[in-house]
Amino acid sequence: MPASIEVADIFRAAGPAYRATHAGHLSLQQLKVMSAIEQCRTAALGGHVEACTDCGHWRIAYNSCRNRHCPKCQGAAARTWLAERESDLLPVGYFHVVFTLPAEVADIAFHNKTLVYDLLFKAASETMLTIAADPKHLGARIGITAVLHTWGSALTHHPHVHMIVPGGGIAPDGGRWISSRAAFLFPVRVLGKLFRRLFLTRLVALHDAGRLAFFGSLAHLAERRAFLRHLSPVRKKPWVVYAKAPFAGPEAVLAYLSRYTHRVAISNRRLIAFDEANVTFRYKDYRRSGTDRQQTMTLTTDEFIRRFLLHVLPRGFHRIRHYGLLAGSSRKASLVLARQLLAVAPPVLNDPSVESDDFRPPCPCCGGRMIVIEVFERWSQPRGPPGRTARNRESAP
Repeated sequence: MPASIEVADIFRAAGPAYRATHAGHLSLQQLKVMSAIEQCRTAALGGHVEACTDCGHWRIAYNSCRNRHCPKCQGAAARTWLAERESDLLPVGYFHVVFTLPAEVADIAFHNKTLVYDLLFKAASETMLTIAADPKHLGARIGITAVLHTWGSALTHHPHVHMIVPGGGIAPDGGRWISSRAAFLFPVRVLGKLFRRLFLTRLVALHDAGRLAFFGSLAHLAERRAFLRHLSPVRKKPWVVYAKAPFAGPEAVLAYLSRYTHRVAISNRRLIAFDEANVTFRYKDYRRSGTDRQQTMTLTTDEFIRRFLLHVLPRGFHRIRHYGLLAGSSRKASLVLARQLLAVAPPVLNDPSVESDDFRPPCPCCGGRMIVIEVFERWSQPRGPPGRTARNRESAP
């Protein structure tokens, strides 16, 4: 079986030439992401030596880069985040709602990521909170966990927000919990119309304030009339808001969140082949159905890197946000009240004084517990015990 391929392999092999070719056209954040992924779990970042307490087997584990765009570093980050969110779950059905920007607006977002991605979050969350508060639909204050994705399956630029929403909320007077219908949250057409109006009104305001930038083929949009003409078609067509059926329970919600909250543009599992000049990977063609949906695509290495770097977020940008009952300032009090109204006991929290397992894989020889016996610095190598060979040196997954 051929060795698995990683994004890091592609960056290490083709990254230097790509950076030289595109010098002056890559942002500092993009350069940092490339460097972090190339160095992740290599001697460049240092690491430690682990030994089995039962059989003595040892292995080298290099440090992770912990960059949020790195395909190898998101598993541990997701586990930590999910452990913190588990206590937020309520014993109600949860819905999955997706707000997507049309292509004409996505083009503007590409050159104004911080402003337009932030506007996407604000317009989508306000849409949900407004419709939920309307007595014609629910008449309650709901909670929202929102996650930004900027990619399509083929690594194209496709900004959209995934939301997880409890099926119900707290009444305006705080005196009761109002449940949504079991298989229906809000009408997507109503959501789409309000989302479109809120987003476009504020996008035009950003343009009028001179806060949007336009380059290349979009440079003419700096002129207000051209900008309004560009937006004219999207004012008339429906904006896509997608709502899935509710989850089967809190465990299903956590399973979903683990797949979406810390996902990057492409996982290493989707990579099929890399031959220096081209990269082949799996993707989903949503225009097809059934088994035909799974397709393969081959891109030149430069194009693959370009598409990957499209999805590097601006420095400090928060891609996971909480609203309503789950907003940071009032989350604890809102959840306590929600559980009282639902007549359920508070969750049992883990004792923070007990050291948690850091997900160190067990011994591959006997399944025993691995402990750290040596730590080494960046660009250093550990001291190997006599008689040990390379076959016992395995980097941690």
